[in-house]
Amino acid sequence: MVDIATRVWNHKWKIDPIVRSLIDTDFYKLLMCQSVFRNRPDTNVTFSLINRTRHIRLADIVDEGELREQLDHVRTISLARGESTWLRGNTFYGKRHMFTSEFMEWFEALRLPPYHLERRDGQYELTFEGSWPEVMLWEIPALAVLMELRSRAVLNQMGKFELEVLYARAMTKLWEKIERLRAIPDLRLADFGTRRRHGFLWQDWCVQAMMEGLGEKFVGTSNCRIAMRRDIEAIGTNAHELPMIYSALADSDDELRLAPYRVLADWHDEHDGNLRIILPDTYGTEGFLAAAPDWLAKWTGIRIDSGDPAAGAETAIRWWKDRGEDPRDKLIIFSDGLDVGRIEELATRFRGRARVSFGWGTMLTNDFVGLVPSDRLAPFSLVCKAVSANGRPTVKLSDNPNKAMGPKAEVERYKRVFGVGKQAAQAVVV
Repeated sequence: MVDIATRVWNHKWKIDPIVRSLIDTDFYKLLMCQSVFRNRPDTNVTFSLINRTRHIRLADIVDEGELREQLDHVRTISLARGESTWLRGNTFYGKRHMFTSEFMEWFEALRLPPYHLERRDGQYELTFEGSWPEVMLWEIPALAVLMELRSRAVLNQMGKFELEVLYARAMTKLWEKIERLRAIPDLRLADFGTRRRHGFLWQDWCVQAMMEGLGEKFVGTSNCRIAMRRDIEAIGTNAHELPMIYSALADSDDELRLAPYRVLADWHDEHDGNLRIILPDTYGTEGFLAAAPDWLAKWTGIRIDSGDPAAGAETAIRWWKDRGEDPRDKLIIFSDGLDVGRIEELATRFRGRARVSFGWGTMLTNDFVGLVPSDRLAPFSLVCKAVSANGRPTVKLSDNPNKAMGPKAEVERYKRVFGVGKQAAQAVVV
């Protein structure tokens, strides 16, 4: 096991690039990328960095030269032979040859496209523009680079013994969480913490701790590189990016109303089983489910990623019952802002009412809250989102208005088209 504190103290960053591989990314990005490669390869998309925690002035913390160095390094990476063999030959969700030969040949030749970086008012404006399949693969590496550079900026000011104590405390903090999670009957929990991790080495340590501490209750990681290295399941399905871009491409309100379902129709043609998970909150869960075609009710389950998670799960259970489905056969995946207390609460509430699983993210791989003065290592909400497609702005409404994004006029139009009324705002921490 890596001695993280010593590695940090040595500061040998040339042998510790932040992003080590094109598969140091979330599994759902590769699944979505193949779908886009097949269905919408010529769409021109722009992704942009969005810091929701504005008081964290990233450009005052992270050195621009170091940021460019790390981003430039990502552009030199290509798929290694062993990684290609793993993707081509491994079994994912019980399916061999998840990735087609055509997609793999394209991926093996890929180098990520250029980026555009500016400093403005204490923040970085970082954008990526180009063909959708290429540009979308910048999202996770860009977030990982910025989050880890922020961590390194704080760690560089610490002494060797201080670092040893810091990581000892962080390890103890995580292990105490694991001991609480052990007591939850029938727990199914996965690591979803790549995008806002403290660092790669720390995420890898967290995964190993979960493997040992939770055994079969730990079902895998969203990080493909760690899944390959640790011989565990790669976990993931799809995300808001797909309906956001399909919707932006709609030529009328009627087409817009149907766009989120066309996304899932394309997904239905490619995948079955546990990959058929609905993500309903892009334009409001209530309206999405009310207008959903009957075939969607037969899918494996649903992912709750914004708003009140208990309320979202109750809505899904009512919907399944109304459509003649038994919720006890369905899977509910909770993935928004989780920590141990919320996991315990939701597991207890829905035990026996549905199959329940948890995608634990930032507070697994970046919980250094209270461990350094002024909480300079506390996690914050940083995202990288598709902001336009073929020159048209994208919109996300969410079940939490504090997560909404898009031009004001378009946000109001989407609310009208999707029948979204007043929503309860919730604080966005991570």
